[in-house]
Amino acid sequence: MPVQSLERAFDILEILSNERDGLPLTEIGRRLGLPKSTVFRLLDTLGERGYVERSLANGNYKLGLEFIGLSSLYLNSLDLKVEAQPFLMRLSQDTGKTVFLAILQGNEVVYIDKAETFSSLRKYSIIGERKPLYCTGLGKAFLMTLADEEVRGLLAGQTFKKLTEDTVTDMQTLLQRLAESRERGWVLDDREIEPDIRCIAAPVRDYSGRAIAAISASWDLISQGDTDVDDTARRVMAAAAGVSRRMGHRIS
Repeated sequence: MPVQSLERAFDILEILSNERDGLPLTEIGRRLGLPKSTVFRLLDTLGERGYVERSLANGNYKLGLEFIGLSSLYLNSLDLKVEAQPFLMRLSQDTGKTVFLAILQGNEVVYIDKAETFSSLRKYSIIGERKPLYCTGLGKAFLMTLADEEVRGLLAGQTFKKLTEDTVTDMQTLLQRLAESRERGWVLDDREIEPDIRCIAAPVRDYSGRAIAAISASWDLISQGDTDVDDTARRVMAAAAGVSRRMGHRIS
């Protein structure tokens, strides 16, 4: 999209953001000083991406759910990082491990924050990195909160690549391990995405009980092979529960 068209598209979104009932095409064109054909073309493109939709009631154009969802994701992530940071730092200090915070986007997790000590695992500290769900602790922390059919649907069409000798590459084994994770409250990535790297993760929930993020602690088996898995898991779950409480989750 040319720069001028991009600017006009943003102008449309800004206008519609202030109009609860939306606006007709002619009014949008009048406010922008643009011909109807140009406005229609821009609206059509935004509509295809879900950022604008047309009301069935009055034919007006208004912001679409995709745009609202994108904005909400951004705002929630900002709040989430602020609330989670003290818990991430404490968990890293208590365990001596690299601690990550991630959110779900599609069928991948996106790393949005971390905490680490001088001696902790450092080469996996790239914020913004995306990784698959089926073979990562953070990803499986999200999957364990879903029913089996939801897991199948979310991962439908995705190829389970064998990244290491321990990567799970079939759905049935994954579902079995997720069932075990639900029972104990945490998941384990045991060298499934990187050789000699182990990770424990747990979900972070909001006021509705929905998993909105996940927290993990990762370590190198070569240098920290004597790690107490149960103790680390307890601390990871405590950190996740702490952040969940800050995000409004209440255990009934």
